[in-house]
Amino acid sequence: MKKFFGGPFVTNSLLAIQILVFILGYFLPINLFGVMNGPLITLAHQYWRLFTPIFIHFGLTHLLFNSVVLYYMGQQLEAIYGHARFLFIYLLSGVMGNIFSLAFNAANIHSAGASTALFGMFGAFVAMAMHFKNYPMLQSMMKQYLLLIVMNLALGLFISSIDIFGHIGGLIGGFCLGQTIAPIQQTSAYKKAVQILFGILFLFLCLICLFYGFKKYQLLV
Repeated sequence: MKKFFGGPFVTNSLLAIQILVFILGYFLPINLFGVMNGPLITLAHQYWRLFTPIFIHFGLTHLLFNSVVLYYMGQQLEAIYGHARFLFIYLLSGVMGNIFSLAFNAANIHSAGASTALFGMFGAFVAMAMHFKNYPMLQSMMKQYLLLIVMNLALGLFISSIDIFGHIGGLIGGFCLGQTIAPIQQTSAYKKAVQILFGILFLFLCLICLFYGFKKYQLLV
């Protein structure tokens, strides 16, 4: 137990949960009750669907790809941000990605997957690298992740099954949260102001997108 909690236990726990959910999906109608569905969220008040899609995957390939990214990148970010901060960023950026999906996707699109939260990790890593500009390794990794971000977003323009708005929302959410709770070494009034500003921006974007999404579906009735 000491070895488990001394390592990236949040990353390992998130992996275990999404694998368990995938297995249970063969026996229980988890996809039916947990995927992103705009009309059911806004009109049937099934608000949990803004959270549960983070752990649901469509097929083994979908699960494996997202699990590999979470395993390798999650360990790095959990070591940098700490267990609680990392979990906070992962879950809330995933929710923000789903809120963007609700607001900007067509009504008939159902989506799920950890990719909203994974893009949140990308955003948080970029935010961290901006604070530690004198660390060559972090800067090099940031450039690699920026390339991956651009490639994935470009791919989303040509593949209709990819929830590009969910990815964008997760990316923005992770960046805002990474700025808000970044473990900055030198505390100053300026840096505190930046943290507060990005925290307010995160909340504002979530609220305005929720408002827009709910209004959109109410007009369809």
